[in-house]
Amino acid sequence: MTNPLSPTPLYVQLADLLTKRIETGKWTSGQTLPSETQLRQEFGVSRGTVRAAVALLLERGLVVTMPQRGTYVTAQDSTGAGS
Repeated sequence: MTNPLSPTPLYVQLADLLTKRIETGKWTSGQTLPSETQLRQEFGVSRGTVRAAVALLLERGLVVTMPQRGTYVTAQDSTGAGS
């Protein structure tokens, strides 16, 4: 879970938690991420925090966003990097 007292920003904490789900195979290539609302409720954070975390996942190459369709996990190679 996220820790509001940590010096690490909440969106970075959330992005790291979501990254771990991808790296461990909980979310697989082509799978849709849960909605913003679902992530907000699960982690008890704001919409802005969820959006910033997903933006970080986009920068890391772990997900792609398709307008009107959702955010999907990208294919991962053996190093865990998106391809």
